[in-house]
Amino acid sequence: MNKIGNALHEIQTIDSIARRHQWVNALHPLIKLSLTLFYMIMVVSFDRYHFFGLLGMIVYPLIVFELAQLSLIHAVYKLRFILPFVCFVGLLNPIFDNIPIASFWGITLTSGMISMSTLMLKGVLTVLSSYLLIATTTIEDICYALRLLHIPKLLVTQILLIYRYLSVLLSEAHRMTQAYSLRAPRQKGVHFKVWGSLAGLLLLRSMDRANELYESMCLRGYHSEFYYSSQKKIAISDILYWIIWIIIILVFRIFPIFELIGGLFV
Repeated sequence: MNKIGNALHEIQTIDSIARRHQWVNALHPLIKLSLTLFYMIMVVSFDRYHFFGLLGMIVYPLIVFELAQLSLIHAVYKLRFILPFVCFVGLLNPIFDNIPIASFWGITLTSGMISMSTLMLKGVLTVLSSYLLIATTTIEDICYALRLLHIPKLLVTQILLIYRYLSVLLSEAHRMTQAYSLRAPRQKGVHFKVWGSLAGLLLLRSMDRANELYESMCLRGYHSEFYYSSQKKIAISDILYWIIWIIIILVFRIFPIFELIGGLFV
């Protein structure tokens, strides 16, 4: 399977995981979306030198990964191309912020190292929380929650269709690369001389498929607004789940739990 096939398989895998019959997946999408946004805001609100206080926010993704029966290692592997870019944000901090703070075993700890670690941890936590939302909520449910927040329907429709048409584009590209490899079995990859013709053919085939999909949507009664199948009321269990996590996140945001525990041992 080539890279395009792997990307298409990853999208299909995420869709299948989000459609599992599991109680975290069954929670109301508005609860999960609002909780994820609140968690991200709390994570970003930490000071750039408050690394040990930020460590307490790891509790949310660790527990939700366990509740949703998802593998954290598998999630990190899926995000292997995103996490390095997130971690690169603070790499220059030790150079520009080199005020010494402490020394351990001959290694000087500077304020830039603390701010770099804090920025990296913020990025990793926000990416993991986004993955949890996607892995436990389908794209239709996320768009439905956005409409409940009164996000403009044009923007929500664009998000939904881009996600859906992405798989269509990848499937067309996968068919074309497979056909090319069958006609040139001894050649590795696609020769640069046919890049332009293949790109133009991919555009035309994608436009044809998109037109067919749009016509089928219109035949099914589409008039600039989707009628989402998961239109359900928020249950008491959803509210309790939301309140419990809001309290836990606020406690770890206000009180530096790890610093207090470390102070007891000191």
